[in-house]
Order: sequence, then C-alpha cells, then structure tokens
Amino acid sequence: MASERFQELDWAATELGELVLRRRRTVATGDDWVYEVKLADRFLMSSLNTASERELATRALARLSGDGLRVLVGGLGLGYTAAAALQDPRVACVDVVERLPQVVAWHRRGLVPLGAALCADARCRFVLGDCLQQLQEPGDTYDAILVDIDDSPIHLLDEGHAPFYAIAGLKKARRRLRAGGVFALWTSLPAEPEVQARFAAAFATADCETVSFDNPLLEEPEANALYFGRA
Repeated sequence: MASERFQELDWAATELGELVLRRRRTVATGDDWVYEVKLADRFLMSSLNTASERELATRALARLSGDGLRVLVGGLGLGYTAAAALQDPRVACVDVVERLPQVVAWHRRGLVPLGAALCADARCRFVLGDCLQQLQEPGDTYDAILVDIDDSPIHLLDEGHAPFYAIAGLKKARRRLRAGGVFALWTSLPAEPEVQARFAAAFATADCETVSFDNPLLEEPEANALYFGRA
C-alpha cells in the first residue's frame, strides 16, 4: 500500500513473527518521513524518537579514554546507535550484530535514512547472528558493548533472551570487554530496581542514567533507562 502520506516499504515473515518497515508523514512532520518498524504486530521503533538510542552510544563512549576504540552494537534497527558511535573520531571499528537479515538488507538497499552512510563507512561491519548468544561465548573483545534489543531484561522481545540478562549471563558478557571497558544496555522503560541489582552483581561498577524526552506519539513525556557496567 502506498500514498503520499503512507508507504509500506518492506514485509517479511521471520522467525520472530511478521516484520514490517513503513514510513508516513504527519501534520507535525510536514514533508519529512517518519520510519517505523513493527514485529509480530508489536510497534518496535520509530525514527521520530531516537534520543535514547543515540545517547546509549554517546554516554557509553564518554566513559572511555584513548583512541582506536572497538565497539560492538547489538541490534541494528534503524541504525541510530551505530551511527552515533561512528560520530566519535576515536572509534576504530563498529561491529553491528543483527539477528534478522531483512534488517541488514534495508540498510544495504537504502530503504532507511542512515543506511547509505553506515554502509559507506569502512569502520562499520554488519554481522548476521544472535548477538545475545554470541556474547555468551568466547570471542573478540571490545571497549564498548552496546545492546538495544529488548524493551528491558524483564520485558523481552523473545523469552529465549532471559538467560542473557540473568546475573550469570551478564557476567559472561563482561568477559567480552577489554580492561576498563563498558557494557551499556538500552531499555524503553524507566529504571527498574531488579535490573539495577543484576548489574550491580555482575559488574565491578554499575549505574543507571535516564534519557527524558517528549514523545509526540504518546503526546506526553517519556523516560528511557540506560544501564552501564564496567569490566
């Protein structure tokens, strides 16, 4: 379906359910398109609100010193976290691990606004795979690991993700950090005490920050929590 105000750009049946990429124009955005993703009839993300996804990268990297930084981004989505990481000139490489090949294809086909820039940046590499599973296994180490996959460790996109967010799972992920590295987790909800307790138990130091913004979709303020743990 396509019109001057609404277009469905892609549809696919995936292992997680029906995946839809669409864009629309609103009175508030004028001629600018708002890109949206739905998965299994659930509204997943929008280009209208990207502050917390970008802050996930900028706040994590602000905690690091030195150059030649290696970054892993878990979950490509519309690409805002990866793009924010690449804006830091100290970053040498960004590995973006994405489970759904259709999402990577959106970027390579230029269907989403940041796709061309991410594909053109030699520091950025797309890796197909289950990021949460990969982080439970030995492998390359990073200065920053940025995860943006579930609404929160308590509100999951896939119930199979639960072991990763347990204390034991977070400790395994910590082993993929270089000395002094930062593990950062995006959530769509305000801070949850249970999640803070897990981070405190799994990392040498841990804290939580809030990103507040006006959400025109809800017509009210919204707060997302970012959790940080140090190796």
